[in-house]
Amino acid sequence: MTNEDILKALSNVQEPDLGKDLVTLNMVKDIAIDGNNVSFTVVLTTPACPLKDMIMNACINAIKLLVNKEAVVTVNFTSNTSSNRQDGKTILTGVKNIIAVVSGKGGVGKSTVSANLALALAQGGAKVGLMDADIYGPSQHIMFGVRGERPLMKDDGGKGLILPIEKFGIKMMSIGLLIDEKQAVVWRGPMASSAIRQFVSDVDWGELDYLVIDMPPGTGDIHLTIVQTVPVTGVIVVTTPQTVALADAKKGIAMFGQAQLKVPVIGLVENMSYFTPAELPDNKYYLFGKDGGKDLASDFDIPFLGQIPIVQSIREGGDIGVPAMVSDDAISQKAFMEFAANAVRGIAMRNANLAPTEIQEIVA
Repeated sequence: MTNEDILKALSNVQEPDLGKDLVTLNMVKDIAIDGNNVSFTVVLTTPACPLKDMIMNACINAIKLLVNKEAVVTVNFTSNTSSNRQDGKTILTGVKNIIAVVSGKGGVGKSTVSANLALALAQGGAKVGLMDADIYGPSQHIMFGVRGERPLMKDDGGKGLILPIEKFGIKMMSIGLLIDEKQAVVWRGPMASSAIRQFVSDVDWGELDYLVIDMPPGTGDIHLTIVQTVPVTGVIVVTTPQTVALADAKKGIAMFGQAQLKVPVIGLVENMSYFTPAELPDNKYYLFGKDGGKDLASDFDIPFLGQIPIVQSIREGGDIGVPAMVSDDAISQKAFMEFAANAVRGIAMRNANLAPTEIQEIVA
C-alpha cells in the first residue's frame, strides 16, 4: 500500500452534504502505513458533524475494496469548522459563524430553542457563544440559572471589555445580567440598537465556532441592526404548528428573503409539535395541529430542521436554570440533537455553496 493508493481509494468517498469527494475537498491528512495497518485523519467541517460514523465506514470500505482487503484501517477525526466570512473581520474577529434564531411572534419557544441549540453544538465539541438580543424580554439568564449574577470586566489596551458568563460549556451574555429584573427596559429603538452594538463590540467573545443570537420576536430595528453590524451566516426560523404562528413565521422568512438583506435561511424548526407524556413516550398528541411547520418549509423551499415536542421537563428545566440538553430528559434531548445536527449540516452547505458572508448595507 502507498499513500497514492489510499488517496485514490478515498477519492471515491463523497462528503454527503457537500457533494464532493474527501480528497478534492482536502479533508484527508496524515496518512501512515505500516504493513497492513493504515491510518489517516479526516478533517471535518465541524466538530459537531452528525455524519462522522457514515464517513468512517465509507473510508474503511473503500480501502478494503479498492486497496487491500486485509487492511486494518484506523480513521481519526479532527475538525476545522467551515466559515465563509469575507467581511474583513473587523468585528467578532474570532467567530466563524453567526446564527440568528428568529420568530415571527413571541411565545413560540424561540429562546428555549436557541439555548438548547447552543448547548447541543457545544456537546458536539464546538466552541459556542449565546447572545440574548431580546432586549425587552431577556430570558437566557433565567434559563441558564445565573439570575442575579453580574459579568466581570477586563482591560484590553485601555478599553474595558465585558466577559460573558460561562455556564454548561458555553459563553452567554444577556441584558438580564446588567439590569435589575424588577425594572422594565423602556428604550426607544436607537437605544436598544446601541445596546446590541455594545454586545458585539464591548464583549470579549474570543474564539468561537458558532455564536447563536437569540433575536427578539417579529421584524424590527434590532434585526436590521444585527445584519448591519455583524456578518450573519444565516437565520433559523422557529414556529409552532398553529395557523397564527405560521402566518407570522412567513413574515420572518420573507424579511430575510428580501433582495437588500441577502441573509440565507438555514431552515425552519417546529416547536411544540406534539405532546408526549413521560409515562407514554411513544405516544404523540398533536395539540396545535400537525406538520404546519413542515408544510411551511416546503412552501418556501427551505430546509425543515426538525420537530421539538411539548415535554413538561423542557418548561421546568428552563424555569429552574437547567435546559433540556443538560437534564436527564432523553425525549427532548433526542429531538434537540437531531435539530442541531440538521442545522450544522445546513450551515456547512451554506458556507460551501452560497455567496460569502458579509455585513449587509441596507438602503432604505
